[in-house]
Amino acid sequence: MTAIITATELAHQLTGSNPPVLLDVRWQLSLAKAAGAPAFDGRAEYAAGHIPGAAFVDLDRELASAPGEQGRHPLPDIGEFGAAMRRAGVSAGRPVVVYDGGQGWAAARAWWLLRWTGHPDVRVLDGGLPSWQGELSTEVPDPAPGDYVPVPAAAGRLDADGAAELARTGVLLDARAGERYRGEVEPVDRVGGHIPGAVSAPTTENVGPDGRFLPAVELKDRFKALGVSEETEVGVYCGSGVSGAHEVLALAVAGIPAALYVGSWSEWSSDPSRPVAVGADPQ
Repeated sequence: MTAIITATELAHQLTGSNPPVLLDVRWQLSLAKAAGAPAFDGRAEYAAGHIPGAAFVDLDRELASAPGEQGRHPLPDIGEFGAAMRRAGVSAGRPVVVYDGGQGWAAARAWWLLRWTGHPDVRVLDGGLPSWQGELSTEVPDPAPGDYVPVPAAAGRLDADGAAELARTGVLLDARAGERYRGEVEPVDRVGGHIPGAVSAPTTENVGPDGRFLPAVELKDRFKALGVSEETEVGVYCGSGVSGAHEVLALAVAGIPAALYVGSWSEWSSDPSRPVAVGADPQ
């Protein structure tokens, strides 16, 4: 099973005998408060039009817990996450397709959480809502409650110590923009820079101009150039565990398993005792 699905494939599957549950996770990192502009409202975007049958999922409230020492988007309470997924109609025996407004980051966060907690069949709509050629609906569905009970896996997730260790023994990829990695700018967190030993690998370079993932062979070549091989243990972090999930998804498309440091830079940089590297050199 692939980790992504095209709009054409989704349209076909929605007419089948076991259509996927659709989750709309429109969200984006907003710096609007600092700029004095209105904040992005994913729920309003959803209300204005969504793929028919899709349930809205709030990333900040249902795919993360409140910001704090563990970062800006810590893991959600697993019981509350499971309840949110069941309200949206998610069941273990039914496929799930997640989409967002096209960036892919929020959808990837939902994909990662569902996969990490044991759902066997989750995919992301490649290219998000802009790739959908069918009609949109303003009707809010009332799905039958699902039966999904999340069970977190022992593998697939890193904490701060695990990320630091992997940067020394494997490959730790930093999915943020290069200027944040180098410490030239830091628009959100306490300080700029990167985890010592981490390799700069902006997740924006995993997609083409249309927001869709590059072919698997091209992604595999990209990660190989960054030091990833079939024998390499790989981890990813970003600012707060959202765009990093998108890089984990890109690695999955390339056939490469990877773990996510959920707390990411927002957790790492909040502790002044943790080392910070700057510049283009991983060290």
